[in-house]
Amino acid sequence: MSVSPVELRRHGAISLVTIDHPPVNALSAAVVAGLRAAVDAFADDAASRALVIGCAGRTFVAGADIAEFALPSFSAAPLNELLARIEALEKIVVATMHGYAFGGGLELALACHHRVATRETQFAFPEVSLGLIPGSLGTQRLPRLVGAARALDLITTGRRIDATAALDAHLIDGVHDGAPLAHGIDVAQALVAAHATPRRTRALASDAGGLPPAFFVEARARASPAYPAHAAAVDAVAASALPFAEGERVEAAAFEALRRSPQARALQHLFFARRRAGRVPGLDPAARARTVRTVGIVGGGTMGRGIAMSFLNAGIPVTLVESTRDAMERAAAGIRDTYAGSVARGKLAADDAERRAALLRVETDDAALADRDLVIEAVYEDLPLKERVLARLGRTCKPGATIASNTSTLDLDVLARATDRPADVVGMHFFSPAHVMRLLEIVRGAATAPDVLLTAIDVARTLGKLPVVAGVCYGFIGNRMLEPYLRETEFLLLEGATPDAIDTAMEAFGMAMGPCRMLDMAGIDVGANVVMAQQVAGRLPADPAYRVVVRRLFDAGRLGQKSGAGYYRYEGRRATPDPAVPALIGELARNLGVAQRTAIDGSEIVERLLFPLVNEGARILEEGIASRASDLDVVWTAGYGFPDYRGGPMLHADTLGLAQLVGGLAAYGRARGDAFGYWTPSNLLVRLAQMNRPLASWEAGS
Repeated sequence: MSVSPVELRRHGAISLVTIDHPPVNALSAAVVAGLRAAVDAFADDAASRALVIGCAGRTFVAGADIAEFALPSFSAAPLNELLARIEALEKIVVATMHGYAFGGGLELALACHHRVATRETQFAFPEVSLGLIPGSLGTQRLPRLVGAARALDLITTGRRIDATAALDAHLIDGVHDGAPLAHGIDVAQALVAAHATPRRTRALASDAGGLPPAFFVEARARASPAYPAHAAAVDAVAASALPFAEGERVEAAAFEALRRSPQARALQHLFFARRRAGRVPGLDPAARARTVRTVGIVGGGTMGRGIAMSFLNAGIPVTLVESTRDAMERAAAGIRDTYAGSVARGKLAADDAERRAALLRVETDDAALADRDLVIEAVYEDLPLKERVLARLGRTCKPGATIASNTSTLDLDVLARATDRPADVVGMHFFSPAHVMRLLEIVRGAATAPDVLLTAIDVARTLGKLPVVAGVCYGFIGNRMLEPYLRETEFLLLEGATPDAIDTAMEAFGMAMGPCRMLDMAGIDVGANVVMAQQVAGRLPADPAYRVVVRRLFDAGRLGQKSGAGYYRYEGRRATPDPAVPALIGELARNLGVAQRTAIDGSEIVERLLFPLVNEGARILEEGIASRASDLDVVWTAGYGFPDYRGGPMLHADTLGLAQLVGGLAAYGRARGDAFGYWTPSNLLVRLAQMNRPLASWEAGS
């Protein structure tokens, strides 16, 4: 027989319920059943005068069991009935919290009559990040304690507040520094001694009805249609002005509709995908990450500075090496200026900025890297240059140091061999701006030692980043999938689509930025140099039209935002369509014999950019470059602006239907020709479509 995750014990006249359901004491069906049995036993125990609800381990209840939300049999009713039972008890119930009180855990506490927490406790309703609203009366009880306006802010943002803020908001009744369970018992004993009576949250009045008439109308107008949970939260919190039972019905109906929505499916898919992304199948279970207390970086350009700040922000000392004293000083000044800007905008305290900057040391000699635990090269994306740098690091770095390359496209195995110690080498592809972007592609070379791979994953988590492991190929995961996306962008331009039409279509789909605006921001020179490097390496197809637009813009000196002209004209960062660009592209099309059309609709643009992107992702999976399809969704939502409410390109393919996608690829191949295999469906896509199996849940060996 299984042991219940809930234990009931008595301490004199006080009963103590302890939830012990590692790792975060989530409210699974078993926990809810155990709590109900414990509450019933407490209610029947005449000698017990009060009940304390707390948790073992490092946290209070950090939410519901999210995996259960997608089950057809899921219902919020058992938990809601339990919370109503707790609230209705005639004997005092105290929630004693520590760690995190999130989502369903906070709703459990709200149903109790008294709430106390340790000073470090964090409180939040993060359901909106899963496409949901609180479904166990959080939208009804919270406004009755903290006010409707504050409740709506907490529910729609999902932001955390600490115990001091929770006390100030009247969310909790006390803060302490002691042991949670012992303190809860002490509080319950004091309440019993004072003859306190139950204080039921549902009996309090919400101030929702007293807010200005336009408050909820304006809040609803601000809610994005892409995230229906925001509008539902507004309606549910507004309903807290109604009698409790009526508000309960509003919340229940909204929660159930959201639970079945495609947005909730997508956001929950990403939640689990991010959890899985750092796990490496088949890795030696005895392997352990190396210790990283100090870091060295070679290259003080934009990327090197951003990487340095990622470590400085985490409190890790950094030695940054540049080739000349002027370059060294520019790098240090750039980092200081970035911190000063954050302070000026109120994003960072001045003493925090000083503390971080003080961890930076800048040098011009590789010898300064000799004692670093991890050294990352972040020089210009040029194979011979990177080989020379890595050869130096192989000689300079101490035995046992991890050597990483920040390459975004180059062959890591070639770079690793340059060190003469390839087992110590791993790819760590940061995304720009590196101190802001969460994604970190970790590239496992043919010789990368297991402990080196684990070190890179561990470092990513220390920096608060999302690690995704890839094998060696051109562009790894993200940039390899980006290539066909940009290829079709250029073919559409040659056929007569304008940069603005393409960007508008993709941004309407949900991309954070259309491909032309994205290239202008990154730098046309960067895009052109990547294509030219592929040409030198012999990787381009024998297609004279392949990626000619970006190279022509580069030759014309149109480098994007930094030169004031790229696909668009710029005044600062403001993009304006430039008639010179269609004229330039039209000339290219005539020279290449490409017929231009007068109108290309948005649906064709979206399909032509996304179908090949998904197809390339499937090829990556076939080749074993990634272990699971959901890793690709993490990369594209975290690093390339793919809309999270669509779950990433792999889940989006399932939403469209794989048979429709395979048929679409074939149709475009017939219409446009497929001499270079641009539209040939991958074997994996064809096989999964025939088997009617999803792509997004595919894993190696499945």
